[in-house]
Amino acid sequence: MAERKRLDWLVSCDDHIMEPPSLWQNHVSAKFRERAPKLLHEGDKDFWVFEDRKTPMLGLLTAMGRPREDWTPEPTTYASMRPGCYDVKERLNDMDQGGILASLCFGTVTGFAGQMFLNATDKELSLACLKAWNDWLFEEWVSAAPGRFIPCIQIPLWDVNLAVAEVERCLPKGVRAITIPENLGANGLPTLNDRNGYWDPLWAVAERAQIVICMHQGTGGKRMRTAIDTPEVATMAWAIGTMSSGCMLDWLFSPVFHRFPALNIALSEGGIGWMPYFLERAEEVLNNHRSWASKGDRRIDHTTQSLGEATENLVDFNTLDIRKLFHQHVSGCFIKDEAGLATLNIIGEDNVCVETDYPHSDCKWPNSIEHVLNQMRGLSDDVKYKILRGNAERIYRFTPSEPPFERRI
Repeated sequence: MAERKRLDWLVSCDDHIMEPPSLWQNHVSAKFRERAPKLLHEGDKDFWVFEDRKTPMLGLLTAMGRPREDWTPEPTTYASMRPGCYDVKERLNDMDQGGILASLCFGTVTGFAGQMFLNATDKELSLACLKAWNDWLFEEWVSAAPGRFIPCIQIPLWDVNLAVAEVERCLPKGVRAITIPENLGANGLPTLNDRNGYWDPLWAVAERAQIVICMHQGTGGKRMRTAIDTPEVATMAWAIGTMSSGCMLDWLFSPVFHRFPALNIALSEGGIGWMPYFLERAEEVLNNHRSWASKGDRRIDHTTQSLGEATENLVDFNTLDIRKLFHQHVSGCFIKDEAGLATLNIIGEDNVCVETDYPHSDCKWPNSIEHVLNQMRGLSDDVKYKILRGNAERIYRFTPSEPPFERRI
């Protein structure tokens, strides 16, 4: 008899940590301790201070446990947060309550891709503090409950050789993913199409170690707005999927998957409902323009209606199979996305994972598992299981612990 596929727990591929106040003081060497990030309390607000920058803890990033009427984008304090935001024991209690068997967590004060260290001036200090964040992740967060957290590390983006070294340093610790910006160029970094293959050493070590490259929405280097006076709520509605779709197309049209055919990427908190349209659109553009595009890339300036000089393509557009590359290399995740689930036949049931986004304002905790199952009504139990946890366990090569108890769903 086949083993019953339990549908009462999920594996979340996108959650967040509010860094504990003592993180760097406990994990960075004495040489850097005085200049490492520190928590500063001012009146009714908390700020993290690093070099000459103060980073507030915004209320919408720690909304869980409060009624929606009390949500606010204003800076808040650790004392007013739900302890599960930063305390691993309390996080585990909240995970149990929400049916979250395992969680992949991104940092907060550091930026979801470690941009705080990328943008800092003192790179020796930044490297020490970045390593301290990774050490804390393994030594205090992941080790607190083996099988409950998927380790995703930050890397020194400003130097690919240092990045490779940090991945290799964390391999024995069990790293399963790394986080990078969804738009490298907008962060002042070489792009996926760098003609010297700048990032190839990083892709090579990730492919060899079967480490997933995660790109969290909102790390594109700029805040997406349609106009300077567009209401913030309109921008929030537009954000998820906007940069992620561009990120996906950058990867699919780049040479990276051709050079590294076993590399996997994840579009973290990017949603999935937009995927069928952009896959269809990419194929339509390629089919319509394959003839001239295959002869070299021509940039069109639509302001002046002028053409740039042709440059050699890094990919053979005559044989490029967009949909095949997507299904082989890309995974997305969602919180609420019934449009995406309705088009699962196009996206692919093996390319979708679930997330909770705890403790951000999109999160449905403590009803996380019920919320996901309600969206998946009509799907088979096999497909539900894949989305709830099976795909995440396969993609991240992660075996979660046994569920603490059986939930009534």
